[in-house]
Amino acid sequence: MMGTPHIRFSAEDRRAQILRTATELFARQGYEGTTTRQIAEHAHVNEAIIFRHFPSKDDLYWAVIENQCSLSQGRQQIEEQLASGGELRQVFLNVAESFLRRREEDDKLGRLLLFTALENHRLSHRFFQTHIAELYERLAEYIRERIAQGEFREVDPIMAARGFFGMLVYHYMIQDLYGGKRYHKMDSHLAAETLVDLWLHGVLSRPECADDDKPRAGKITTIRKPEK
Repeated sequence: MMGTPHIRFSAEDRRAQILRTATELFARQGYEGTTTRQIAEHAHVNEAIIFRHFPSKDDLYWAVIENQCSLSQGRQQIEEQLASGGELRQVFLNVAESFLRRREEDDKLGRLLLFTALENHRLSHRFFQTHIAELYERLAEYIRERIAQGEFREVDPIMAARGFFGMLVYHYMIQDLYGGKRYHKMDSHLAAETLVDLWLHGVLSRPECADDDKPRAGKITTIRKPEK
């Protein structure tokens, strides 16, 4: 009777296998709640193999975050929207809706970053410096241009950028991490429209420019709170 053939993985495939396993465990259990031994067991590798690819647990966690950012392509999509030259409201609507839909489809990155902020400030600060600071500045630059053209009133561009992204992040956290969608079913497009219009009314020099006569698509469905 022939034995089961031993499958040999390339170093690249083995690294990808470890990353996939680590992503699932870190997103579910956090940085502190996951050991490299657990990752090795779930990935069916020797723990020493992990450290051959990633010198430390921090390096592995950072590689997981970088990989998730690369897969989501969120920053690239936002850059493309801001550079598109499209109509003002539509640009912000596209940015908002793509962000919410990415989080709706896969919340791993959001969970990883929350765990990072709560458990490991070194990586949290590194993520902000590497990915967020430049994104805020890019949106702030776009806002400065709109201020110079008279479309936006005089506001602090960085604070306005933080306010915009802050609304999206908070909505995602309430809906997907805290279970808000169990009580209010909310279409991503409708949520994006509502949040964008609220934000635009705060920064436009003439807020009525954010209005249109078209009815909003979809609706918010309130779900009865389950009895204890």
